[in-house]
Amino acid sequence: MKKITILLFFICGIAFSQINVSGTVIDDSGLPLSFVNVVEKGTTNGTTTTIDGDFTIEVKDDATLIFSYVGFNTQEIEVNGQTNIQVTLSSGESLEDVMLVGSRSPKRTAVNSASPIDVIDVESTTLQVGKVEINELLQYAAPSFNASKQSGSDGADHIDPASLRGLGPDQTLVLINGKRRHQSSLINVFGTRGRGNTGTDLNAIPASSIKRIEILRDGASAQYGSDAIAGVINIVLKDNVDELSGSVSYGAYSTNADVDTSAFTEDAYGLWNTDGYRLDTEKDGNAIGKDQNFDGGSVKFGANYGFAIGEKGGFANFTTEYINKNKTLRPTFDFRKGFGEAAIEGFNLMGNVGIPVGEKTEVYAFGGRNYRDTDAYAFTRNGGNRVVDSIFPNGYTPRITSIITDNSVVAGVKTETASGWKIDISNAYGINNFHYYIKGTLNASLLNNSPTEFDAGGHSLSQNTVNFDFSKYYEDILSGMNLAFGAEYRTENFKIFAGEEGSYATYDVNGVAVNANTPEEDIVIYRDENGNPILDDDGKIQIRPGGSQGFPGYGPANEVDRSRSNVSIYADGEFDLSEAFLISAAGRFENYSDFGSTINGKLAMRFKATENLNFRGSISTGFRAPSLAQIYYNLRFTNFIGGVASDQLLSPNNSPVTASFGIGPLKEEKSTNAGLGFTANFSKFTATADLYYIDVRDRIVLTGNFPAPQIENVDSAQFFANGVDTETTGLDLVLTYKDNFDDNIIGVSLLANFNNMVIKNVKNGDLDEQTFFGERDKAFLLASAPESKLVGNLTYERNWLSAGVTVTRFSEVELLDFQMFEDPSDYGGFQNQIIAATDTYTAKFVTDLNLGFAVSKNIKLNIGSNNLFNIYPDQQDDWTEGGGYWDSVQMGFSGSFYYARINYNF
Repeated sequence: MKKITILLFFICGIAFSQINVSGTVIDDSGLPLSFVNVVEKGTTNGTTTTIDGDFTIEVKDDATLIFSYVGFNTQEIEVNGQTNIQVTLSSGESLEDVMLVGSRSPKRTAVNSASPIDVIDVESTTLQVGKVEINELLQYAAPSFNASKQSGSDGADHIDPASLRGLGPDQTLVLINGKRRHQSSLINVFGTRGRGNTGTDLNAIPASSIKRIEILRDGASAQYGSDAIAGVINIVLKDNVDELSGSVSYGAYSTNADVDTSAFTEDAYGLWNTDGYRLDTEKDGNAIGKDQNFDGGSVKFGANYGFAIGEKGGFANFTTEYINKNKTLRPTFDFRKGFGEAAIEGFNLMGNVGIPVGEKTEVYAFGGRNYRDTDAYAFTRNGGNRVVDSIFPNGYTPRITSIITDNSVVAGVKTETASGWKIDISNAYGINNFHYYIKGTLNASLLNNSPTEFDAGGHSLSQNTVNFDFSKYYEDILSGMNLAFGAEYRTENFKIFAGEEGSYATYDVNGVAVNANTPEEDIVIYRDENGNPILDDDGKIQIRPGGSQGFPGYGPANEVDRSRSNVSIYADGEFDLSEAFLISAAGRFENYSDFGSTINGKLAMRFKATENLNFRGSISTGFRAPSLAQIYYNLRFTNFIGGVASDQLLSPNNSPVTASFGIGPLKEEKSTNAGLGFTANFSKFTATADLYYIDVRDRIVLTGNFPAPQIENVDSAQFFANGVDTETTGLDLVLTYKDNFDDNIIGVSLLANFNNMVIKNVKNGDLDEQTFFGERDKAFLLASAPESKLVGNLTYERNWLSAGVTVTRFSEVELLDFQMFEDPSDYGGFQNQIIAATDTYTAKFVTDLNLGFAVSKNIKLNIGSNNLFNIYPDQQDDWTEGGGYWDSVQMGFSGSFYYARINYNF
């Protein structure tokens, strides 16, 4: 007890042996500066100056204060016991204010750019809203960013698809420190958001390594190349030194799901994962486990440390993160007993290094490794020819697990010539490897001899990019002019590698893989207990299917090893025609080895109407090259349509099978983008509003399912095709207000996105439109672009206490369920069938709460809840794509999440 008492006195001594420091901040001319940020270095303790430039803050007597304000150089002052400090900030742009994305001018900031740019301080945003994954953070911090958790969608359960302005995951380019990031090798299929698209795995980047995130919400293909139709996300890594910072957190979800089970009580149908019917995640099969009030428990640890190299500003900054998250399970039906979010165990490393080697030359390198072991449930096999009773007497729910490794390294050199030209030469390499392992499964054609685990193979995507960039700012031409040009050479390689034979083969009665010469009498038939063949509904003998149930492995026939190269040159210029009027122009030529050339351009302007008000606008053309995965991906798999298994073929685009259905070679997507908006900055209050228009032609989609009786052991086939033209219009709105009242700091922000996407044209040619890309497929595409999202955020800080409340309104979403695969005559016609199949997820408000307590100068405790009031989607239906009560929508389907986090900084 004595030791505990001494420890408490020690902690209190650290927390409260402080002094009050007051003073005034002025500019070069002696005028007071209002709302300057004053922060105690290495802590979250801070304040802002009043309208008269005055401040008061309680700090430790040996603290260092950081004074920062947009348009002025940041200054650090050691307190050394002083109780009154007078500060003068000199005008100029601090390096942190200059954006790395959207403009190559060293004089451009987010406030005076010609295109809309969000700048998100990851550390402060995470503390305010309590999000730990990058996708989750951006979902609530950027107006038009959307991401959603998937269930029952194979690889998409393990890598969340995300989008900007409602476009595809692969239509947003991701950069790290201004350098192109490689994409994931996963291509989304089934009913996921962004189905038919690849994308960048943002969650592979540790949040603890990120200094800020810049989001350019404007078409930028002319500036950065393919994939930038919707915009650009640039992640800026930390470069601080002599600080150890990070966090330790634990959180879990409430299992108290808001469901109505009254309509689903017969034989426990629809009661799975409610009290008394919870799937046991520790056992294979369909065993019932213990009831519990919480699940999805997650532990996360992050640490970041940097140290100086030399005495000229060199640094090395390193981050490590570990996460262990259990599955969540939510109410569902017999054919999908494992509905919920995947389990994840992951380990991250990231480094960022910069070393000056001369007066104006720096060598730099950054990169990292992400490792994830994931585990998700597939659809349930309750009986029939896919079940071997001696192995799983009560049926089984296979598990799709994966090992995902994501490695990257970038190295380069930056220098400045005597004439003022800045040169940046770099090489970036990245590779994503996705390896499937199927567990709790079997190969039914092996009967009692089947293993219950299989290596199912996987896929990888590597990318190497060489950049040569040159730029120069001319201060004496016009009111300032920046010229830039450069070249890029990129190679990509996509592979599919086979798994073990049992994961993909069908065996005969002798245990030999079936081939074209296998006699019919040796095929393994589904028989009853007396040994008699069992017939299907059409009176045909049922055979035992091969391959691992849940996810059939890739075989030698699926293997792919394809590469391509791309060369591009660009030029852009920014011209300050006067202090008020800016024009920028960019052009880019690209040539791909597999489909040819494209030229794109962009023109943008900004007009400073007053000191506080800017108007801006842009128009550009854009493109996105079809990914190697979209061209060459192929797989035979089992799809569940309304709970009924169906064997399907996803045929590669270059296959004769694909051509025989009338599907042509993939070509690039093309776009026209336009934007018009304004920014207002009145010290306490800032506002940005941006209208946008995006016309995309020849969008690549995954078609519907074509009947394929001519293909052996396949019910249907689907393909990638340049299938639709879309038109998207919308408005992004960002309003912020921050004020200081007697050491009480209050912040209010409103983020809003209003979005309208229409499908102008379905390019089905002579093929049936409803089969090629029918009403159900259209609904999934449009669901990626919800009509609106509104995020209101209120924060409060005073001394050792902080609090944040975020209320998010997710708009209504409509999806068409599996009833669309029924006979229309059962519903009295096609239009009535659409009405019956429409699942309407009405608009919902989700509330997040975060409370922070400064235990000491170096330690802060945060507790809170995401989705505090346990709000669920209201639509509940047994026809859903994921097999649970709900489809995947932006607000999620896991309910309240409660967490505690300790943040440290030494």
